[in-house]
Amino acid sequence: MLDSKIPAGPLDQKWTDYKGHCKLVNPANKRKLEVIVVGTGLAGASAAASLGELGYQVKAFCFQDSPRRAHSIAAQGGINAAKNYQNDGDSVFRLFYDTIKGGDYRAREANVHRLAEVSVNIIDQCVAQGVPFAREYGGLLNNRSFGGTQVKRTFYAAGQTGQQLLIGAYQALERQVALGKVKMYTRHEMLDVVVIDGKARGIICRNLITGELERHFGHAVLLCTGGYGNVFYLSTNAMGSNVTAAWKAHKKGAYFANPCFTQIHPTCIPVSGDHQSKLTLMSESLRNDGRIWVPAKLGDKRAANDIPEEERDYFLERRYPAFGNLVPRDVASRAAKERCDAGYGVGTTGQAVYLDFKFNLINKYGKAEANKLGIQNPDTATLIRLGKEVVKEEYGNLFDMYEKITGENPYEVPMRIYPAVHYTMGGLWVDYELMTSVKGLYALGEANFSDHGANRLGASALMQGLADGYFVIPYTIGNYLADEIATKPIPTEHPAFAEAEQKVADRINTLLSIKGNQTVESFHKRLGRIMWEQCGMARSEQGLKKAIEDIRQLKKEFWSDVRIPGQVNEMNPELDKAGRVADFIELGELMCLDALDRKESCGGHFREESQTEEGEALRDDQQYAYVAAWGYQSDSQWQLNKEPLLFDVAKPSQRSYK
Repeated sequence: MLDSKIPAGPLDQKWTDYKGHCKLVNPANKRKLEVIVVGTGLAGASAAASLGELGYQVKAFCFQDSPRRAHSIAAQGGINAAKNYQNDGDSVFRLFYDTIKGGDYRAREANVHRLAEVSVNIIDQCVAQGVPFAREYGGLLNNRSFGGTQVKRTFYAAGQTGQQLLIGAYQALERQVALGKVKMYTRHEMLDVVVIDGKARGIICRNLITGELERHFGHAVLLCTGGYGNVFYLSTNAMGSNVTAAWKAHKKGAYFANPCFTQIHPTCIPVSGDHQSKLTLMSESLRNDGRIWVPAKLGDKRAANDIPEEERDYFLERRYPAFGNLVPRDVASRAAKERCDAGYGVGTTGQAVYLDFKFNLINKYGKAEANKLGIQNPDTATLIRLGKEVVKEEYGNLFDMYEKITGENPYEVPMRIYPAVHYTMGGLWVDYELMTSVKGLYALGEANFSDHGANRLGASALMQGLADGYFVIPYTIGNYLADEIATKPIPTEHPAFAEAEQKVADRINTLLSIKGNQTVESFHKRLGRIMWEQCGMARSEQGLKKAIEDIRQLKKEFWSDVRIPGQVNEMNPELDKAGRVADFIELGELMCLDALDRKESCGGHFREESQTEEGEALRDDQQYAYVAAWGYQSDSQWQLNKEPLLFDVAKPSQRSYK
């Protein structure tokens, strides 16, 4: 039975009430307790820094050579918070409601409201750390618009917000390292969780430099290891991003929730060929000032700048006039796919739409700058020149990135974009305290399922990661560890550690002993193609059943014909990748099973059998208003556990952005 531990009482008082009544650990006892943090992106670095500051003995692990290499740096556009500096009607409630609605009513109300509440604290914390948020003329922090909202609540640092926030969390972490409160283990990959008497008591990890397996004890284990978008092979994730830590926890008893809920981001640079190993994201912040369009005439192959205004179809503005280009990501992505599938796509592949800045370059920024400078009746060239300077300040690094990748100047010609896999809303099931179904094992940030439902609003990933690490886990972990102060550190010679390490070693040796003919990369590519075609932007019963069969066959082939060069006791990136791809194959099967079981459309999960006459996602609240929490039983066998979703405040309704 799933116990989400949601506190009683009114929604807007639950978190305050919880903090007032949770158990505490006194400072002297905190020094006796050891906490393991796996992953040092925004969620992990902020959690490790916060727990170290509180006095716990923390061990932090990352597979990169530095926490600064975490994929959190790739988040470009901004971080949401209900500060209402713009005085445009924002509030904690509106952020809560937009998040619930944006997630298509498939998120837990209590967690989302807490996220909205602590969002305002995050900004103060980061400003105190020196994060260089953009500021407006009067000195207040500036905001930009993001999808799924009608207010400006996204704080930003040009087009590198994630990097700047991570530097803030990193310096807080390094302070604790210098004080001896946190011990940092870089180039270490967690390969199993050690569970003793039903509680997480440590991890087995591999030193990626020497190949040596290590045992580490902890009174509690925090997984802050990000999402699993690379199951699709081509995604906007860093190439090292993987599901292994979460998957090992899953196979040790942690439920995996809503695995089919993946996010397709509408503003990515289109695929250019089979040579690509990843995709590049153009921040959603660009939809703040760019207009998305395709030629209105079928088969129009003219250059973008040669197509006059009256022959352009600004399809998001046409279909969703209330939100226009700022509809949520799932809505924008499906609309772009529909236009391309109908033959209106642009570029050599026809799998792209235009993102055009010229209109706002001239009319929004150019004219405002001309007025400030007292220029009367400026010509178009002057407006473009003045507008470019403002856009460079707001988005310059993104425009430079686009030009380096495509060879086209986005100041002169519209960008070409197409949807791509970006974020995963599914993850390890956690209760209100962020604890998984294994006692003492927590999941933070993108590694858990809790806050975004079936679709994440832009700029909410950074918000959740920092909320979990800075403001949630310091309270909730104390509520658990207060009962563990009498537990002495368990020696790593304990049989549970030895057994877990042996299983890890056996799996590694089995992989190396196969000595087949196919590369790990080739299997990953084939898995990605299956997932994208059958469990990507659109899913159907027939396609998902085929995908499950294909993945099971791929798994058999992998374990009989993969070839991994090198040895165990050395630096062996191909061996590391093999273990991750093996986990992706198993996860891919579960994702398709979950998508097959959920016979409704919601958010990014679009079942072709469940759509409105206008082609929008059609939910079934009678049958599917629940979290699907899958428990691992054996190879290709899972048990479905359902956590009903109860909406006391944000009553479910058909989403409309028109």
